[in-house]
Amino acid sequence: MPFPFELAVDPATLAILALVAFAAGFIDAVAGGGGLLTIPALLTAGLPPHLVLGTNKLSATFGACVASYTFYRRGLFDPRQWRNGLIATAVGALLGAVLAQWLPAEWLNQMLPGVVFACGLYLLFGKTPTVPPPADAVIPRRRQWPQGLGLGLYDGVAGPGTGAFWTVSSLLLYPLDLLRASAVARSMNCVSNVVALAVFIASGQVAWLLGICMGLALMGGAFLGARTAIQGGSRFIRPVFILVVFALTARLAWQHWFAGP
Repeated sequence: MPFPFELAVDPATLAILALVAFAAGFIDAVAGGGGLLTIPALLTAGLPPHLVLGTNKLSATFGACVASYTFYRRGLFDPRQWRNGLIATAVGALLGAVLAQWLPAEWLNQMLPGVVFACGLYLLFGKTPTVPPPADAVIPRRRQWPQGLGLGLYDGVAGPGTGAFWTVSSLLLYPLDLLRASAVARSMNCVSNVVALAVFIASGQVAWLLGICMGLALMGGAFLGARTAIQGGSRFIRPVFILVVFALTARLAWQHWFAGP
């Protein structure tokens, strides 16, 4: 399959997609779920379905890497504590991207709305830490393998809500407050995006011009979103995260439960 370096997208559509990408980058840096905006936007712009995931991975990689680096610079993510998770996520994303064309995902699609909704209920009613954990808090490393493999695999296959899943599962598994759980989510999402993108590039499933334009806009949104999240802390992240999770639930439920074939 030839590499689609250019698509016939008029300037007005490109500007709208860039605005959508900026908003998605901001949301993704704070709470995850930016793909809730970019994937439908790319489909609406007329991209063939086989290009949507690859192009979205290209643009999402810009934002995920910027947000991850911002959290890292502020001392909210220590790669040494999360080495197992980083490796597991990379392996899972590679397997997921390779298997994307063959993996039967009907059962997963039916389960996703319920899983995401449960995440939202947990954040809405559960007691999540609002203060930073002690500096000497132990981060279990064995738990990072199944978490990284599972979420990396999912992100490689499709990926809507991966950042939200990372945030909630990290809160459940480790002594983290919401801000540091968001830092972990952004960093792992960066790894899975980069690995999956490499597979999509090798398969020729990336619209380069469109993906780069959206990626630059998404990068700006991610930078602003990460800084805003760091300054606002858990009080800011929590309502945004809950809103994104329930919006993601509605989107997935409509797509996989109620929409026609």
